[in-house]
Amino acid sequence: MTYSLHQMEDLLDNVVWHALNGPQAHFACGTRSARRYAPGFSPIIAFADPASPDFAGLAPCCADDEQLYCSGWSGPVPQGWDVEVEGTMALMVWRRGLPDLDPGPEPIALGSEHAAQALALATLTRPGPFGPRTLELGHYCGVFEGPQLVAMAGERMLAGRFREISGVCTHPDHQGRGWARRLMGRLIRRALQGGEQPFLHVMHDNPRAHALYQGMGFADHLQPVVRVVAKRAGGAAAPLAEQG
Repeated sequence: MTYSLHQMEDLLDNVVWHALNGPQAHFACGTRSARRYAPGFSPIIAFADPASPDFAGLAPCCADDEQLYCSGWSGPVPQGWDVEVEGTMALMVWRRGLPDLDPGPEPIALGSEHAAQALALATLTRPGPFGPRTLELGHYCGVFEGPQLVAMAGERMLAGRFREISGVCTHPDHQGRGWARRLMGRLIRRALQGGEQPFLHVMHDNPRAHALYQGMGFADHLQPVVRVVAKRAGGAAAPLAEQG
C-alpha cells in the first residue's frame, strides 16, 4: 500500500499512539487519550494529543519510579511526575527499494526461550527501551556464537503499514563484523515484501548509527523530543504546572 504525504505525516507525527491505539492495542493499556505498552513490554507511553497529555489517565497503569519513554511531548511537566532525561532523536523512513539478500547464514528467529538473553544484551548495549516481553511485538532475529546471543534486531512498533525496526545491537566483543547491517537488511526485505514501510528511531547523540542508517537508505522524517519520565512515589498526576 502506498501512502499519500498527508497520511504518512499523520501516522508518523504520533507513531507510538497510532501503534498503541491501532494494530498493537492488545499489547497496551490505558485510556482513549493516554496509553502505554503493558508492563513487561518496552516501557513506552503516548498521548492522543501530545500538546494536552493525559497523565492522570495514564497514572493507574504506571508503577512509582518506573522509567517511561515518551516522544513528541515537550510541554510543562505535571505535578507528581519527573522528567529524568531529555534529548532529541531522528525518526527515519526507508527510501530505497528492496535491498539485496545478504549471502550470509540465516539468523535465528528469537522466541520466548531467548527472552532472558535478549534482555541481557539490550541492557548491556542500550539500543532503546526493551522489556522481557518485547520479543512478542514482532519478528526478532539474532546471531549466536555457540550458546551466546551476540547480535539482534527486530520489529517493535506497527502503525498502519509502517513497521519499526528496533533493538538493533551487537555485543561489544563482537562488533565490526557487520551483524547489525545484515540483520537489518533481512528485516527491511521482510517488511517490504509484506507490503510494509520500514522506519526506525535513533538518538541524535549516536551519530555513528545515524550515519549507518543513512548509508543503508533511511532518511530523516522528524526530529522529535524524547523524554524519560517517572511518576513520583506517592505522587498523583494533577493539572499541568510549569517546572520551577
